[in-house]
Amino acid sequence: MLNKKTIEDIEVKGKRVLVRCDFNVPLDVETKTQITDDRRIREALPTIQYLMEHGARVILCSHIGKTKNKQTLAPVAKRLSELLGREVPFASDVIGEDAHAKADALQDGDVMLLENVRLHPEEEENDPTFAKELASLAEVYVNDAFGTAHRAHASTAGVADYLPAVCGYLIQKEIGIMGEALNEPKRPFLAILGGAKVSTKIGVIENLLDKVDGLMIGGGMTYTFAKAQGGNVGNSICELDKLDLANAILEKAKEKNVKLYFPVDTLCAASPAEDAEVSVHPSNDIPDGLEGLDIGPESIQLFTEAIKEYKTIIWNGPVGFFELDKFANGTNAIAKALAENEDAITIIGGGDSAAAVEKGGFADKMTHISTGGGASLEFLEGKTLPGIACLMNK
Repeated sequence: MLNKKTIEDIEVKGKRVLVRCDFNVPLDVETKTQITDDRRIREALPTIQYLMEHGARVILCSHIGKTKNKQTLAPVAKRLSELLGREVPFASDVIGEDAHAKADALQDGDVMLLENVRLHPEEEENDPTFAKELASLAEVYVNDAFGTAHRAHASTAGVADYLPAVCGYLIQKEIGIMGEALNEPKRPFLAILGGAKVSTKIGVIENLLDKVDGLMIGGGMTYTFAKAQGGNVGNSICELDKLDLANAILEKAKEKNVKLYFPVDTLCAASPAEDAEVSVHPSNDIPDGLEGLDIGPESIQLFTEAIKEYKTIIWNGPVGFFELDKFANGTNAIAKALAENEDAITIIGGGDSAAAVEKGGFADKMTHISTGGGASLEFLEGKTLPGIACLMNK
């Protein structure tokens, strides 16, 4: 599905190759020096190893953490060295003297890592001067950071103005698998959408209604739909300004003959807390003072039985306040049901859904877990991703 040049379409031997990775890995809360989940680093290895084996001089770059936290990529350099079985030199800057000195010292097959690109405000501004300076380190640009492909930043899109630009294996895999699921799915095709707000998923829902056979809605979105149909939702999260939109979506689903699944019952509490007193109520009749925080037992049964019927399933967003174990039963049950549907192509759209699948120990049972929450959402919405649009066409 990807009509972009890849690392296999370009000569890399003896050339300095700048690779944008997504090394935005979680670190321990106390010291910020220990990586608690290295999946994003491991996902980048096939591209890095191909380039090294083909004689490229590899310069890796990434961001880590929120811009305001000014975190260092030093722990990533350490973990990369362990995974590759060789020392990965770490530059103390991005476009400064140390970066240039270490890049100049590279031999064929060597690899190095630059410091966090977001230590420079020009990165997120996609400042052309900064992008040009970053590009001057190399002769070829490879984007393999799907998780940031929806951002038009200097290291994800800007550098492509100054270098031949291709994608790595991770972006190729992400777009290939998700693109095929959207355009040539094994049917019947189900999308499961959770998360808090309808407003963040409008475009996704509207795009998917033209493609899917079934649409399952959970999470906070449930209550906007329930309210739109005249239900009582108590203190549940509800976008009152989106009630007409919710009804329009219901109407479109009916026109398109898309089967809709909504929770029939809801696990409620006065507030999300592990020691909260919980009770189960119909999703359209939640008492005042209570809020819906997870799908109820009947809904779990309804959803998990329905999942068995589908051959392609895309899931984006938890169906409850899954950060607390007390309200994670629905989300965990969906992860388990997907894992048990061995005949289906199962695609997890990054973010919280990926975290739920990992936490439940079901990751190896899924066809594909996306490395990008926001990027996979925008891809499902049918939007152009700047970090991919900037790459050379085949």
